[in-house]
Amino acid sequence: MQEAALARAEARRKLGSTSRKDYDAAASVKRAPEVSAARASANARTAWKRMWSADQEPTQAFSIVDRLVGSPYANPQVRTLPQDVLAVNTIEFVLDLGEQMFRFGAGALEVETSMIAVMASFGLRNVDVDITYQSIHVNYAPPNGASLSLLRVVRSWTNNYAGLALVHQLVTDIVQAGVSQAEAVERLRDITRRPKPFPKWIVSAAGAIFAGLFVLYIGGSPLGALVAFVSSILVMEIGKLGSKWRIPEFFATAASAFAATGIAMVLWAFDALISPAIVVAGGIMLLLPSARIVSSVQDAINGFPVTAAGRAFSAMITYAAIVAGIVSALVIGSLGGIPNLDVAEVVSISYPWWLMLLIVGGASAATSAVEQSAVRLLLPTAAIAMLGFIAYTVSDWIGTGERLTPAIAAVVIGFAARLVAMRMSAPQLVIAVPAIVFLLPGLMIFRAMYVIAMSPSELVNGLAGMFNAMMIIMAIAAGVVLGDTLARPFTRGWSRNERRRIRRR
Repeated sequence: MQEAALARAEARRKLGSTSRKDYDAAASVKRAPEVSAARASANARTAWKRMWSADQEPTQAFSIVDRLVGSPYANPQVRTLPQDVLAVNTIEFVLDLGEQMFRFGAGALEVETSMIAVMASFGLRNVDVDITYQSIHVNYAPPNGASLSLLRVVRSWTNNYAGLALVHQLVTDIVQAGVSQAEAVERLRDITRRPKPFPKWIVSAAGAIFAGLFVLYIGGSPLGALVAFVSSILVMEIGKLGSKWRIPEFFATAASAFAATGIAMVLWAFDALISPAIVVAGGIMLLLPSARIVSSVQDAINGFPVTAAGRAFSAMITYAAIVAGIVSALVIGSLGGIPNLDVAEVVSISYPWWLMLLIVGGASAATSAVEQSAVRLLLPTAAIAMLGFIAYTVSDWIGTGERLTPAIAAVVIGFAARLVAMRMSAPQLVIAVPAIVFLLPGLMIFRAMYVIAMSPSELVNGLAGMFNAMMIIMAIAAGVVLGDTLARPFTRGWSRNERRRIRRR
């Protein structure tokens, strides 16, 4: 009897347990829609907050290495070093590096990314870099130590694209190949002391060759090209004297423009078979601050407005000096009895298309020599300029207009220049700037200047022509930057491939 009672009690207990489980399961099923609804509501509120909130607080620090995204130095190898001991030496070396890059003509973004990449490679992560036209400021603030702030002011510039390419290669080797800081300091010192690729007489000859070829490109006669050749030698000698005597750049540029215009006007007075407007246009091309304009637009697009404004204002001062020199020569020539020019009807000669292609290539190579580019970059620069001329011809044939056509050619040049520059371990600017010179509207600039100086009644037309020329120049510069930006996805993995190749050695 007792055993039967115990069996019945155990059966009732099991039955009650099963019932409770079934009840809990049923309750959970009933609660499931409520839990899902609450969870969906919470997710919706979270998504709504993310939509209206910033990714990070305005004053929150971000990883300085993030500035390297899209540059040739993305994902650098970071070494662990005793930061407090080497911080001062590292920052001083980085300031020397940035100063040399600025002196050689690099843009602000390239200088900043190079400095950040080098400091990250040498173990400094808690840094801020501020570049404002002539000044480079580096602030190092370790989490558990005293902050360190150093400033460097760049006070001189020089044409040395070969040196800029060598500095670019040095930064690449530091980031990818693990060059020690002592070796890097020694290599930078060697780059600074290394003589330029071409002696002064070759630079003068290359500038004269460029002027003569440009005169042929815009429709001048062989005699006009010869005159431009001679006048350009004189222009460059005046520039050298101005630098030697420490004459301000404004007056040296004005004197050079005066000499180029004066020679053409005197020959015009003696009925020489030349078109003086075309000759002057060829003579002033070497004076145009094309590299400064490209760097200014590049800095503005890349988020350096103060540096861009400084470069743009400096370029405007150079343009004002060119205008002053040309106007002075025209006014003095008019007072001396030289007949006025009809710049609206400039007689030009049409040359075969294949000859124009060769002229563009030769002029770009000559410009590279003037900018002291490396010898190994002359032919690639000429080839890219010829590619840009083909794009210019096709765009002109389609009928894109006088403003959009050079911009399209500049995009092609900027795109190809980045591809070639990355392969040849050089900055894009070194190849792109000499390759776009043939696109600059030198004849349009001279026409506008002449109208402003000699026809006060048509002052509005002259100012409109000058504005149109400046818009074309800005479009060309923006096109180069756009081409460089479009080429970045195609060169994104090249640095990593180079890193793997270095590791296998």
